[in-house]
Amino acid sequence: MSVTDGGRLPIFVYGTLRPGEHNHDLFLRGRTLSERPATMRGIVLYDGPGYPYAVEEPAGVVHGELVAALPETYAELLGALDRLEEYVPGDPRNLYERVVRDVTRADGTATRAWVYVAAPAVTARLRAHGRLVPGGDWRERRRTR
Repeated sequence: MSVTDGGRLPIFVYGTLRPGEHNHDLFLRGRTLSERPATMRGIVLYDGPGYPYAVEEPAGVVHGELVAALPETYAELLGALDRLEEYVPGDPRNLYERVVRDVTRADGTATRAWVYVAAPAVTARLRAHGRLVPGGDWRERRRTR
């Protein structure tokens, strides 16, 4: 597994944590080393109530940013993001699961990163009744509304 920051994985963000979105300033500003454009294959986005859900889908591609946290803020930041996403390891009530997946940077290099994907029960509902975000870019979808 390729990691950064002495074994700490970067985080792939695709919704309200992206630069310019409201949760970016609340959670990421001042806590990151870098935030760079990236894509993740194997997921698609569905519209949620003011935020997107990523759902694993082999043919999908999602656009977002790869965030590297400052070493001194890594643990605190990951905990804050877990709370934001209402993620508790092993809890069947989770809306999201935090998983490790491959991410491709804009320069074509690949790395592994954390990403929050819809939990199984949420995934089932979205696949049955959800609305896909065309093109896999939630920010672009919001601009065209």
